[in-house]
Amino acid sequence: QVQLEESGGGLVQAGASLRLSCAVSGRIFNRYGMAWFRQIAGKERECVASISYNGRAKYYADSVKGRFTISRDNAENEVTLQMSSLEPEDTAVYYCAIHNDTWSSVSLWAKDYDYWGQGTQVTVSS
Repeated sequence: QVQLEESGGGLVQAGASLRLSCAVSGRIFNRYGMAWFRQIAGKERECVASISYNGRAKYYADSVKGRFTISRDNAENEVTLQMSSLEPEDTAVYYCAIHNDTWSSVSLWAKDYDYWGQGTQVTVSS
């Protein structure tokens, strides 16, 4: 059974940093691309960052480019999202997701991911 477990969300002030982590089990982690999505109530889930199976390719949404960094540790089966210079507009539930194809590169499309974490709330106050 594939499981993804996020941690690291919370309430911070604008300008602060947060680090989200996602531990993956039940799949050969180093064969699959990973991504972080976020969702604001009433809006569609959007991809903020994606990383290829080997970490060599990365995608960032324009809204987070230069502020967020996605990375992965294939030895620890973990993907992280380092978020800095947080803005109130970053407030959302953040989800990690694992690609449905082996040897996958980056993708910003939710349909390409078949397992998701439970989500972690990030709230940025102004």
